[in-house]
Amino acid sequence: MDFMCHCSNFLLPPDNPNAASSSSSSVSLTYALVVLNQHLPKFAPLLWDHAHIRVCADGGANRVYDEMPLFFPQLNPSHVRTRYKPDAIKGDMDSIRTEVLDFYAKLGTKVIDESHDQDTTDLNKCVVYIRDLIPNTDKSELCILVAGALGGRFDHEIGNINVLCRFSNTRIILLSDDCLIHLLPKNHSHKIFIQSSVEGPHCGLIPIGLPSGSSTTTGLQWDLNNTEMRFGGLVSTSNIVKGDIITVQSDSDLLWTISIKKL
Repeated sequence: MDFMCHCSNFLLPPDNPNAASSSSSSVSLTYALVVLNQHLPKFAPLLWDHAHIRVCADGGANRVYDEMPLFFPQLNPSHVRTRYKPDAIKGDMDSIRTEVLDFYAKLGTKVIDESHDQDTTDLNKCVVYIRDLIPNTDKSELCILVAGALGGRFDHEIGNINVLCRFSNTRIILLSDDCLIHLLPKNHSHKIFIQSSVEGPHCGLIPIGLPSGSSTTTGLQWDLNNTEMRFGGLVSTSNIVKGDIITVQSDSDLLWTISIKKL
């Protein structure tokens, strides 16, 4: 089974030499950013700089408008808002403030009202939009970073995790100030290149959708060895990364989560 490689280069400055060296060991990715309607993580400007496409999900535009200037208190807020202009705002438009919508629309941001669709979440709508922008040949190199995906209402968090499962063939990473989560599909073995300066050491592997009859890892303090995992039984929480590379193989989709250090 072929290896799928993962690395949190997006938590390093784009010109950081460590990002260049680790990317040689993993796939070169094209990043897109989705901003949800939660408090922006402290590294939001960094994610923005890595991204080629930036989309706000409905009220996520309020967060960019209100909170981006707080990262640059020495600058004129209007200049910051103009600099951090989303490419698109998409959703059912029940949260975005009128003055925010007007501000970005006048700057040329594409506004896509999907209030007719109440069966999918705003994140789901944004993922579909981004995937449609990317040519089929490049989708394997696409990685969607989701800011504000964790914290707040639990049903929203579960909805965001459901999007990981719904688009299991797309790299999607849910981010908060404290941790990241992404899916490890069962049809691949996985190599996770640890950026120890910005993430870890606490991590976890959680079966999602179905129990795991057999999961095996290397590089963790408590490695799994053909271990069964399921809710109501064992799940690998509060584990510790010990190596620079973690390998994971499982007969079930797993969620990988790792803590993010105070950047």
